Amino acid sequence: MDAFNSLLDGFGTALTPVNLLWAAIGVLLGTAIGVLPGIGPAMAVALLLPVTYGLDPIGAFIMFAGIYYGAMFGGSTTSILLNTPGESAAVVAAMEGNPMAKSGRGAQALAAAAVGHFAGGLIGTILLVALAPTVAELAVDIGAPDYFAIMVLAFIAVTSVLGSSRIRGLASLLIGLTLGLVGLDQMTGQQRLTFGSLQLADGIDVVIVAVGLFAIGEALWVAAHLRRRPPEPIPVGRPWLGRGDVNRTWKSWLRGPFIGFPFGAIPAGGAEIPTFLSYVTEKRLSKHKDEWGKGAIEGVAGPESAASASAAGTLVSMLTLGLPTTAVAAVMLAAFQQYGIQPGPLLFEREPDLVWGLIASLFVGMVLLLALNLPLAPLWAKLLRIPRPYLYAGIMFFAAVGAYAVGGEVIDLVILLIIGLIGFGMRRYGLPVLPAVIGVILGPNAEQQLRRALQISDGSVTGLFNTPFAVTVYAVIVLLLAWPLVRKAVTRGRAAA
Repeated sequence: MDAFNSLLDGFGTALTPVNLLWAAIGVLLGTAIGVLPGIGPAMAVALLLPVTYGLDPIGAFIMFAGIYYGAMFGGSTTSILLNTPGESAAVVAAMEGNPMAKSGRGAQALAAAAVGHFAGGLIGTILLVALAPTVAELAVDIGAPDYFAIMVLAFIAVTSVLGSSRIRGLASLLIGLTLGLVGLDQMTGQQRLTFGSLQLADGIDVVIVAVGLFAIGEALWVAAHLRRRPPEPIPVGRPWLGRGDVNRTWKSWLRGPFIGFPFGAIPAGGAEIPTFLSYVTEKRLSKHKDEWGKGAIEGVAGPESAASASAAGTLVSMLTLGLPTTAVAAVMLAAFQQYGIQPGPLLFEREPDLVWGLIASLFVGMVLLLALNLPLAPLWAKLLRIPRPYLYAGIMFFAAVGAYAVGGEVIDLVILLIIGLIGFGMRRYGLPVLPAVIGVILGPNAEQQLRRALQISDGSVTGLFNTPFAVTVYAVIVLLLAWPLVRKAVTRGRAAA
């Protein structure tokens, strides 16, 4: 009841005209910046951090929350329409959203994503209000073996459901893990796969990999086939969700938050893991398995809802423990320190107006996001009417700008082109792109957690599964691997009978 009363006070703070204005500005700026490939919410908040020096803390953080949600939706827009993720959490949206756009259902994909963001953010924020202390306590107890088990689950799950075969999915994952090895060893400082280049010592940024594999690889693939197949204009389609679409997506919208929120609250990769797992879950539960890979709307609705809920989950650890679990949370932590505020267990007592005003502004920001972007879905979808050569030339330009903005080094553009050629080759030989991106995102962190777990157990392999949580996750992994074999055996038995 105290939390409910505090939330009402927070709405009194967030709904003042000035704070509503900051929330609207944040949503608009976040959406506009999220549309640009390579410039995600973390960079948007970092770029706008100096602008807020003159604002009071409550107004600044309300605007940051709007930027966060707006940038996540903006990244999904280009991911769906142009197969060019604006940030890593939007990678999964391209898997089903882009085929939907190519078949004339871009507006429906964007609407499913917008409602998914609203539903996921709404449920996630309600869980934030109700469960913040409990989830924070659970997050403290999770150790290196548990994190490593979670990441292995993500690797196995995504390679087992994508592509025409598991071998191709595994090959794609190995490409991503190899790219993730480039740079200095985090524990020993030894150079790996840098070929003596100092510019590669910091590794390859995941944004460059995602933009290269998706945007550049797709542009090169289209360019290679334009002469053989003249470009046809892509229809925009109906600008609303039909009853059939809603019947297929409402369960996905409700399932996504319960996958995304817990992962957002623990330092295990932010929104990337839950979006992958939500995609896998929706594919397993779908009654329209023949549509997957060709434009299944559940593959957009579920992951986008999970991504939005994970954004609320990240605030749990940051506000109650001072523990940033994503890059955006790290930038927001720096902003707290800029105002002389230290997040932690006492923050709710010392700064109740700030905390509950920020949480209430999340509800306000989600309503603004839905109200602004749902009517704009058909307008965004008309981007596909641009002639293909001009469209992909623009994609190449913005992809190069986004990659250069990451580090400001010319070598980043060279790496972008090389990774784009790898993406072209993967399309040529039927390798799914998503496992490679997962390998780059989670590979270095998985390696670090593996080594920590082995160090704690003095090199004993039993240290990897010495907790109930890790054992449970490995049991799920065994089921994932064994289920196809069991299903084949049952099918053969029935056929023989």
